[in-house]
Amino acid sequence: MQVILLERVAKLGQMGEVVSVKDGYARNYLLPQKKALWASETNIKAFEADKAQLEARNLETKKEADSMAARLDGQQFVLIRQASDGGALYGSVTTRDAADAAAEAGFTIERRQVNITTPIKELGIHKVGITLHPEVEATIELNVARSPEEAELQSKGINIAEQAAEEEAQADAEIAELFDEIGAAEMDEQDRDDRRPRDERETDDDA
Repeated sequence: MQVILLERVAKLGQMGEVVSVKDGYARNYLLPQKKALWASETNIKAFEADKAQLEARNLETKKEADSMAARLDGQQFVLIRQASDGGALYGSVTTRDAADAAAEAGFTIERRQVNITTPIKELGIHKVGITLHPEVEATIELNVARSPEEAELQSKGINIAEQAAEEEAQADAEIAELFDEIGAAEMDEQDRDDRRPRDERETDDDA
């Protein structure tokens, strides 16, 4: 199907271009989202007649997006989630979660504007792209932690999962060292006993 774009569409074309796309993509996305019109002769003529108005509207929305991007870009939002000791989440962070976190901080974005390319399934700080306009994007950070305290540590660059692994390894090492000390003490005691005169050991045994 051929359509005429009413705005810039990434990897497809600029406003006013006539492009060929799959029917399903046009019917399910481009046309319902009003990003394009079926490229009939009538629609092309209508676009040309309204082109100046569309360009002016696009410029205005781009200015608004630029303004929001200046405030939103680089912002970090905390998401408290349950996770295993190894840092694996019980579930995953969704586009809705990101949009809701931004909304709580006073930023109005829609979940369809959130670009999570790789599922977020672990604790940590994750960068997420936000499409505010076909020509304007911002990047936010999602600080996914089990508690506000952990989120604070992560914001300072501390990897919670690695820290937990190090603490567990240290605890195991301390336990092993304790057993080694106990074993060494028992061996020393046995060695001292072996060095005692035979008659003293026999007296102890008789007692």
